Amino acid sequence: MKVADILRIKGDDVTTVPSWTSMAEAVQLLSGPPAIGALVVSDDGRGRLDGIVSERDVVRRLAADGPSLLERTVGDVMVHLPESCTPEDTLAEVMATMTRSRHRHLPVVVGGRIRGLISIGDVVRQRLAEMTTETGVLRDIYLASR
Repeated sequence: MKVADILRIKGDDVTTVPSWTSMAEAVQLLSGPPAIGALVVSDDGRGRLDGIVSERDVVRRLAADGPSLLERTVGDVMVHLPESCTPEDTLAEVMATMTRSRHRHLPVVVGGRIRGLISIGDVVRQRLAEMTTETGVLRDIYLASR
């Protein structure tokens, strides 16, 4: 299974903001509706990946900066040039990247442009579906051989 398969199921909509967006506005976008876990940062307006800011980034900076965080910009908080993946990456590769980098969201990039965003939830959901199918096949093979 590949990242492209996840994007076919969930779609390729990505909420992007420029780095000069206020954190107050970013928090509003994250809290929804719909609630989302991360905003991809693209300053050129055409999908170049400049960074990402997640709920986790907001919480950690809120603990450090307090309420003044809302007066800052996304560029002050975002992860610059974050880990990313391509539609051709496998779920195993994506899981390894997420584990190594300790990020729960990965922008999907093709030719330097954002083509989607996947989360650890998307990967786990897809992996569980695969495991359910594999279990069914193995059960059927076992029952047929009796």
